[in-house]
Amino acid sequence: MKIRAATVNEAGGDFIIRELEMEEPRESEVVVRIVGAGICHTDLVARDQHLPIPLPAVFGHEGAGVVEKVGSKVTKVEPGDHVVLAWGACGQCPSCLSGRDPYCHNFFLYNFHGARPDGTVTLKDEHGVVHGSFFGQSSFASHALADQRNVVKVPKDVPLDVLAPLGCGVMTGAGAVINSLKVRPGSTIAVFGIGTVGMSAVAAAKLVGCTTIIAVDVQEGRLKKAMELGATHVVHAGHADPVQAVLDITGGGVQYSLECVGNPAVLRQATDCLAMPGVCGLVGVTAPGTEVVLDMDRIMNGRAVQGIIEGDAIPELFIPQLIELYKQGRFPFDQLITKYPFEEINRAVHDMESGAVVKPVLTP
Repeated sequence: MKIRAATVNEAGGDFIIRELEMEEPRESEVVVRIVGAGICHTDLVARDQHLPIPLPAVFGHEGAGVVEKVGSKVTKVEPGDHVVLAWGACGQCPSCLSGRDPYCHNFFLYNFHGARPDGTVTLKDEHGVVHGSFFGQSSFASHALADQRNVVKVPKDVPLDVLAPLGCGVMTGAGAVINSLKVRPGSTIAVFGIGTVGMSAVAAAKLVGCTTIIAVDVQEGRLKKAMELGATHVVHAGHADPVQAVLDITGGGVQYSLECVGNPAVLRQATDCLAMPGVCGLVGVTAPGTEVVLDMDRIMNGRAVQGIIEGDAIPELFIPQLIELYKQGRFPFDQLITKYPFEEINRAVHDMESGAVVKPVLTP
């Protein structure tokens, strides 16, 4: 079928919207008409080839839309259903079988391969192959092809363009607090990097009852928004030493911290501000091979660093929970969203990279 999609043809290049041919769904696959697609930092990491996905390619992994076609063995959804798209996983490795599919042993194959796991491609143009299946969806397009495993049916009484960021950024930040670190009421937390993931973590920290929530960033606007979402304190990392500031606010350090930037220096700050014992969650995406220097004595004294992917979420369970919390007014993640017409994808990317907006959502 003919679709419109935003392709990247060279490392760091602009997104170019053009017509492509997308394969019909196989027996376990679903065609989704995209209504909203969030732009995430990981899309830009792939655009810049820090994730070595072959080009030309279609990215996008926070898609939400309406099911249009289903394969012959699809039982999970039917045409007309509203869905949010998450990531792909094999469902058969030890991690998947234990309910931890963010750590699927075949995660790269199912999400960063530029094709289906069997190597077949789903997109092409007049010149040949266009790589897709990014996070099992490639949702920077009018339509996406996904497997029923990474499709989550959602209620029809919430706009789909609002729900799009639940597929990755919002779920990751909230899940890091709720699922990964299991932050307890009355505890203290510092969140380094207040983009979508960090903002969602701040909102989740308020939700679970943290009494001290410290947001750290270099963008004044984002720090202001963090206060609106529940931060009790903010630290401008360009104006003050964030470690000393957190120590001064708490009188000795926080019980939890999150690194949402993907920067070794920031990870060091996030661990150095921990109390004993404390846990730092590493969420920020970095290029493979990135190294960090930590104080071994501080780590030995009861502190820990925990890597976190996708907020340790099970999308079919966690996304409906977050939607219900949103409907109750207890998790207002829609305040992060700025909508852009699909044709303005490059302006949306620029605004996100400059810090002018937190979460751009494209509306094809």
